[in-house]
Amino acid sequence: MIIAFQLAVLALVITSIILLVSVPILFSSPGGWSVNKNFILSGTSIWIGLVFLVGILNSLIS
Repeated sequence: MIIAFQLAVLALVITSIILLVSVPILFSSPGGWSVNKNFILSGTSIWIGLVFLVGILNSLIS
């Protein structure tokens, strides 16, 4: 169970870094929101899911 928690935290950190770098770049590119909204929304959905997964796994470990 601890390994699953650590992998979920690692996935959350990696997703956060990717979104931190890519979202400003995508917003400043030509077209901005209208061209890249699927990537931004799917990345945000994955991030929110990982936050809930880490919270659930943390409550099971503690």
